[in-house]
Amino acid sequence: MQWQITVPGSTANLGPGFDSIGLGLSLYLNLTVSLADEWAFIHTGDNVPTDTTAENHLIYKIAYEVAEKFGKELPPCRVEMTSELPLARGLGSSAAAIVGAIELANIVCDLNLSTQDKLNISSQIEGHPDNATASVLGGLTVSAMDESGIVDTIHVREVDAAFVVYIPNVELKTAEARGVLPEQFDRSYAVRASANANMLAAALIAGDYERMGHYMEKDLFHEPFRAQLIPAFHEIHAAAKTSGAYGTALSGAGPTLISLVPTTIAEHFVADMAKKFPEHKVILTKADQNGIVVQSLM
Repeated sequence: MQWQITVPGSTANLGPGFDSIGLGLSLYLNLTVSLADEWAFIHTGDNVPTDTTAENHLIYKIAYEVAEKFGKELPPCRVEMTSELPLARGLGSSAAAIVGAIELANIVCDLNLSTQDKLNISSQIEGHPDNATASVLGGLTVSAMDESGIVDTIHVREVDAAFVVYIPNVELKTAEARGVLPEQFDRSYAVRASANANMLAAALIAGDYERMGHYMEKDLFHEPFRAQLIPAFHEIHAAAKTSGAYGTALSGAGPTLISLVPTTIAEHFVADMAKKFPEHKVILTKADQNGIVVQSLM
């Protein structure tokens, strides 16, 4: 048997939706999985690990962990892997790999995991539910995870807007990006930050993209502290607004930035921003509507 596992990448936070809001993007991790005599990973393209053995591969380690969790033995597989998600750029590459690995274990070990199981397990491994839920479900997700690791998600499948990502040629590890964040906030500061997050979530659910863009740029939880780590952070914000974006925010922890853009101007917007920021890869994308997809090939 052979299976094709397609997992959307994601953007997280969208400004003040810190560790809670995620959006599946039409940029994908693809795994072609077949049973084999021994483990092998075949990497194709640029956005895949180059310095790992099968036993140290993230997908193997997560799949093994999931199989063991359910008392199953993980059979060896040949995994052909391609990805449109650059590593350590804030586009959910690790979450997509985790979600793909859980699905691999689910298939080859006959685990019969529910969607809720996949949300819980992937979010527990990630440590927060934003990217993981978006890769499982696609579309927009607003999520919370309780102390026992159970995830509650409000899911909006269709998002009628375009998104533009600006990917610099530098990596930023999440641990480094978290290292610059304050340990605590004053109460009045936290109230304002929370109010902005609430307004962002409400605008997302209402489909009010103009207001959503406004609150994407009102984060107080993380962007003021991470801005120093991000190439052209302020310049891209200003230029995107001038060119017609609703709003711009860090994609996850960065260093990629993402703009919410009216679909009517999307192609012209990308061309304009690509000229202004030639040192970035500027890509037009949209919300994925399907989440993880599995196809049996034979």
